[in-house]
Amino acid sequence: MKKRIAIFGSTGSIGTQALEVIAANPDKFEVEILTAHANSQLLVDQAKKFNPNAVVIVKEEKYPEVKEALAATDVKVFSGEKALGEVAAFDTYDMMLAAIVGFAGLKPTLQAIQSGKAVALANKETLVVAGDIVMQKAVEKRVPIIPVDSEHSAVFQCLIGETRNKIEKIVLTASGGPFLGKKPNFLVNVKKEHALQHPNWNMGAKVSVDSATLMNKGLEMIEARWLFNLQPDQIQVVVHPQSIIHSMVQFEDGSIKAQMGLPDMKLPIQYAFAFPQRISNALPRYDFTRSPALHFEQPDIKTFRNLALATEALYKGGNTPCVLNAANEIAVYGFLRNRIGFLDMMEIVERTMEKIAFIENPSLEEYFESDAEARNFAASLIQI
Repeated sequence: MKKRIAIFGSTGSIGTQALEVIAANPDKFEVEILTAHANSQLLVDQAKKFNPNAVVIVKEEKYPEVKEALAATDVKVFSGEKALGEVAAFDTYDMMLAAIVGFAGLKPTLQAIQSGKAVALANKETLVVAGDIVMQKAVEKRVPIIPVDSEHSAVFQCLIGETRNKIEKIVLTASGGPFLGKKPNFLVNVKKEHALQHPNWNMGAKVSVDSATLMNKGLEMIEARWLFNLQPDQIQVVVHPQSIIHSMVQFEDGSIKAQMGLPDMKLPIQYAFAFPQRISNALPRYDFTRSPALHFEQPDIKTFRNLALATEALYKGGNTPCVLNAANEIAVYGFLRNRIGFLDMMEIVERTMEKIAFIENPSLEEYFESDAEARNFAASLIQI
């Protein structure tokens, strides 16, 4: 039987690549649900091609346009943020691809878990914000959460067959982004078009900027803590500019397992969809005989302070990662709209972390309150 996939965030970078994977494997997967925030035209095009059971356009003013465009089809059309949770509760799909960018992905992902659905997790912020609650709910519901981020997919793959073997540490690799080796006197003049030019990966604007500031790697550290039940001191980041080794696991005997491959997000997406099987594809292969040497170095946390701030949030815990994420989302929003400079993003995150009151064991409601408070404060610094 075909696996029925619900893609939450179908018009973004991960969502569009996921649809390519499905199109390449029509005998194995089919699209059941598609959701988009505001890109109504692409959502309509996707719906006409893949004929899902339902689509959601979050921006309600776009609803008439989508409804009319799909009137001749059997596709059900919904709109608004509330509809994301309602559609996530449908019993008509087998796996959710959680690819909505940022904090907005938390509620529908929790609803999918509550409904007993497997989750292919591409939204790292879900675990950054409320990892303790999300993973506990997944355990209670016996729901598998299969990571799609290339680094976490790599760790996940390295751990297959190692259930009884103790992890000493995991090593998350970072490309270093487009500004590897640059110092503050260069970064002060960086514009958004420079930050969006990632050397190795095809990603959306938010993730590309996060990669340029190394915040993306900091968020991945926090996500890994919850995904793999680790202590903060078991998580290390190294810069690996070639992005061939996607991450590594070191076991208590000193042995290290690494997952390698050319940088292409379609591979971890396909792995999550087909798990526990591996299926063939026509993606390019890495050739050891024709490739340059692989290099590794320490990240420059003095220049790229977001990684240091995320590490601080990882160790402190409580609502601090939630605050970090909220402030960063607002800062990136400001940077992409030319309201603030590249280095200002790190300043905004740090000031917000200092301002918002610490809660050691937040409830889900307190996470939402912390998120809102942090966003309001960060926005006040930018005057959005």
